[in-house]
Amino acid sequence: MNSVERPIHLAASTLNKHRHICALFYTPDEKYRVLLPFIREGIERGEKAFHVVDPKLLDDHRDRLQSAGIDTEAEERDGLLEVHPWQNAYLQEGFFDQNRMLALVEKVLRAGTDQGFPMTRVVAGAEWALEALPGVNDLVEYETRLNHILSRYKDVVVCTYDCRKFNAGQVMDIVRTHPMVIIGGLLQENPFFVPPDEFLVQLRERGAYRARAAS
Repeated sequence: MNSVERPIHLAASTLNKHRHICALFYTPDEKYRVLLPFIREGIERGEKAFHVVDPKLLDDHRDRLQSAGIDTEAEERDGLLEVHPWQNAYLQEGFFDQNRMLALVEKVLRAGTDQGFPMTRVVAGAEWALEALPGVNDLVEYETRLNHILSRYKDVVVCTYDCRKFNAGQVMDIVRTHPMVIIGGLLQENPFFVPPDEFLVQLRERGAYRARAAS
């Protein structure tokens, strides 16, 4: 990368040093309206795009990228874009292992550098955590621990959450694990962020956490 980093634009703002972002949305249209310019900017700069998507929505995701002027077939063929279903990331072998996933994130970020990309932009949906599968209860602890890894990189990780599917308590915990948050389509520093070591203590004092669909 150049010695002077190019500004990274997302949700009507410019990112600062914090690159772990909680993006809260209520509709797919709202989500893509915010994320597509950010994704397109990275592609146009020759940066790596790594996306993790609900397997039922893979075609829709690629269609939306195409609608933003991204040639998904060409970018995937050239290695600039990777689009994976949950089963290739969070839910390998049918369960969630936070240690395995943390290792995968670091592998992806290192691979981007090794492949010569100036940056990797990760966009990952989180509704996999509402599946009735082993390990999904570790969602919040995973998001907390992810900060330890991301503090060593300048890559961007955007974790997207459908607010219609998580209840208010879950959303509040999730928000506390991210130093940056997108609410109402706007990016801002998160006043509710709790440093990871401190929040891990709080989680362990509470006992097991279970991500369940909102009733």
